[in-house]
This record gives sequence, structure tokens and C-alpha cells, in this order.
Amino acid sequence: MINRLSLFCLPLAAAGMASCQQPQEEAKRPNIIFMMTDDHTTQAMSCYGGRLIQTPNMDRIAAEGIRMDRCFAVNALSGPSRACILTGKFSHVNGFTDNASTFDGSQQTFPKLLREAGYETSVIGKWHLISEPQGFDYWCILSGQHEQGDYYDPDFIENGRHIQEKGYVTDVVTDKAIAYLEHRDKSKPFCMMYHQKAPHRNWMPAPRHLGMFNHTEFPEPATLFDNYEGRGTAARTQDMSIAHTMTEDWDLKLLTREEMLADTTNRLYQVYKRMPRDVQAKWDSVYAPRIAEYRSGKLKGKELVSWKYQQYMRDYLATVVAVDENIGRLLDYLEKTGELDNTIIVYTSDQGFFLGEHGWFDKRFMYEECQRMPLVIRYPKAIKAGSVSDAIAMNVDFAPTFLDFAGVEIPDDIQGRSLKPVLTNEGAEPADWRKAAYYHYYEYPAEHSVKRHYGIRTKDFKLIHFYNDVDEWEMYDLTNDPHELTNVYGRPEYAGKQAELIELLHQTQQQYNDTDPDEKVRELFKGDRRLIPGR
Repeated sequence: MINRLSLFCLPLAAAGMASCQQPQEEAKRPNIIFMMTDDHTTQAMSCYGGRLIQTPNMDRIAAEGIRMDRCFAVNALSGPSRACILTGKFSHVNGFTDNASTFDGSQQTFPKLLREAGYETSVIGKWHLISEPQGFDYWCILSGQHEQGDYYDPDFIENGRHIQEKGYVTDVVTDKAIAYLEHRDKSKPFCMMYHQKAPHRNWMPAPRHLGMFNHTEFPEPATLFDNYEGRGTAARTQDMSIAHTMTEDWDLKLLTREEMLADTTNRLYQVYKRMPRDVQAKWDSVYAPRIAEYRSGKLKGKELVSWKYQQYMRDYLATVVAVDENIGRLLDYLEKTGELDNTIIVYTSDQGFFLGEHGWFDKRFMYEECQRMPLVIRYPKAIKAGSVSDAIAMNVDFAPTFLDFAGVEIPDDIQGRSLKPVLTNEGAEPADWRKAAYYHYYEYPAEHSVKRHYGIRTKDFKLIHFYNDVDEWEMYDLTNDPHELTNVYGRPEYAGKQAELIELLHQTQQQYNDTDPDEKVRELFKGDRRLIPGR
């Protein structure tokens, strides 16, 4: 792999001079590796019962640790989710509400608190918070493509210095992570945020995986041809459909080499030109049959949508294969160096993602496929292997959990709650555990046209309020309607449950100090709570 020893000399030399003054018992505190991908969803993980792909290394973390079945993003969008994870606070408090925001790096974050407590901290890979990282001994973040980074020969900013690396991004991020761990200050516990770009749009596989699924037919989701009957404006007016939104060039890669060279302003070409010539040749060969099939003119209507879905899955899932392989590389390194069982290993994504459900790709909605996020954690010193939990968790809980395991006092202004009592009790939740996860999405009008909304998700029900340019409520009975196809808001038979959820929503907003957007709910409490008319 790429030798990156020289990258660490200066920061680690400084860290080394200070390390001799640290108490010996610090080495006994657990290391933390926080593995996060972008837009990976539980439907594409075999440990969650996904039928699409096998993910043996992710599955290993779950099998040797715990799988959280009800972990939810509080704002299913990349930058906001990352800000919530860093701060342990909701978007309206940390200030990063949408991807047009800039993260205030001067505010309190869990890496800063761990560093103050003697941890060596690092972040490697995708950052996507606009401002430079603060509170890290070492940082090396992807740049370019609006901070998304490139799949091939990616650009990085390393401790303020712009560099370019050769290779496939998922491999390069892991190379850097292992190189950093190899040359870290061994007298200190470490906390590494290991952030992969994949499987973010536009889903470009590693050279070794190009075409690996070309002859695989993936099962279609039951709701691929959803017509949104009985639901509100937001579902009908979104712009994230496989049928209409997915682009021929960027998403489906239906351009020949000659066509890209004839128009070098095309954004697919901007990535294609980063590939070595032999990789370009393989790319051309792999995508030629797809281009020919599409241009045959035989694909129409639902058949065309099904075809687009298959191409989407072939690319998306191939990028996940590289992620899983690289998780295996990192686990092997930790095992070889004797640090595996001394390290809390977390795997998650910044949120879930639609893989054709409701005919969509992308995220943003409070619907299950993207609100729910994967969370598996391995730490055999405290977590029993094979544990499974249905306790309601949120990504604002990650920060206090890490602080709790590290023995660092959790500040009173952190809004999340430590998951340690759940993780160390085979997944069972304390008697006073939360009843609902809170959600608030802000980015509208913007790409994909998903309307602003907020709501709560209990174990059995979901209540959503779409606001701003609409005023519409949706409520789902998740036990009887797991695909969220039937809005039961306003139905007489659900009157009692509806009133209960509205009151719980009000209490939750008060708890997290997010009361401004919902004047309507507060007004409801002046009247009859038993039945709130539907729209």
C-alpha cells in the first residue's frame, strides 16, 4: 500500500514530546474508531437481513458486538448529520441545519473533549462541513466536488496542505488510517474518525469491482412503483425518482469515451479523466453493453424504470463491497497489533438511503429507509457478542456515548444520551429510556425538493408535520404498515393514538428546545386534544 510515513512526522513528534507526561493508566482507556460511510443503508447490510449483498466485515462487528435496530438520524442529510454527531446536539442548536451552512468549528465537540482528556484524535476521509476541522491532532479530509471528494485519484487537505493521492478513494482513506495508527503516539489512547465517501452518488466502483454485478438481477423493492395515493404533497412533488431524476450521464454513466472527449465539460468526464488509462479501458468495456442496451430503444415505461434500478444497484452495491473489504483491512491491522479488543469499533452511516423504495434514491425524508441508520458496535470488554437492541437511539447519542466509555464527564448542554447503559446490558434499555426519536429537516427549497418537516418516531408509530409552504400531517402505524403507505392521520379509529403522539411531539420539542416551527401544535393544546382533524 501507499507509504504515508512522512505525513505524520511533525504532528506526532510534537505529540510524542507531551506523551511522557501522561499518566500510565491512560493506556487502559479504550481506543475508539468511529467508522462512518455516506448514504449506506441497512437494506444493503446482510447483518440487518438485507437481501442485496453480503457484508462479512460489517457483519463481524455486529456478531462480535451489538446491532442497534432502531438508530435514527435526527436530520437525514450529510453535513447536518455530521454536525449532530460531533456536537451531540440537534441542528437548531449546533447551527448546521442544511448543506448550505458552515460548521462553527469553535464550538464544543466530543473530539475536543477527548483530546483535552489525553486522547490522540484524528479524522480521515470525508468531512463535508465547509470549515476546517478543529480539535484533532491530525486531520486529512477529502476536498473537491463540493467537499464530496472524488472516487479516483482523490484530492485531500491534510492539516491545511492540499495534496492529491493516486488510487481509489476507499482504499486510500484506509491506507491513511493504517499509516496514522502505525505512527501514532502509542502511550495515549486514540480516537479516530474514519469517514468513507462511498457509497455516495454517483456510485463509482473500484477498478477491481467494475462490472462485478453486470449479470446479477437484484430483487426489486415492493414499493418501486408507488403512486403515493392517500399521502401528501411532499411525497408527490419530490424530485428524487429513479424514473425522472436519475441522469443519463452522471448517475447511469451512459456516455462513451468518444462522447466524453467531445464534451470535456461534462461532470462524468471530470472524474473519468482522473482514472489511469488502463482503468479507463476497463470502464469503457464494462459500460459499453449498458449503453448499447439503453440505446436500443426497447426499454419503455415500467420496464425502463426496472432497468434503471438494476444499473443503480450494480454501481451502488459495488462501492459497498470496497467499503466492506477495507473495514476488514482495518480490523486485521488492529488484530495484528493487539489493539482489536482494546478498541471500541463503531460502524454507521450519516443516514440511511432509498434503494428504490417508493421509486426513489437519495434520503432527506423522515420515512424509514433514510431516517433509520445502521449502527453496530464491537467492544468485547463491555459489550456481549451477538447482542441486539430495539432501544431508540439517535445520532446525537454518539458523542455522549464515547465520552462515557472514556470516563470523560458529559457536559450538561449535550442533548443526546449515552448509549452505554444499553450497550453493556445486552441491548436492554433502562426503565426511563426515551419513548421517541425526534427529527427535523430544513433544506427546502433545494435539490430534490423535499419539503421541510419534523416529527417523532416511537417504536410503533410515526408522526410527521410538513410545514413552511404546506401544512400537512402524516401518521403511520408501523406495526401494520411497515412500508408507510397509508397515512392514518385524522382517522377516527386512531384518534386516541394521534392525540397521544401530538402531546409527545410537543413534549419532545420542549425537551430539545425546538419549539419555534410548530406554533400550530402549541395552539392545539388550548383546545380539545382528543381528535385533531386531518387535512
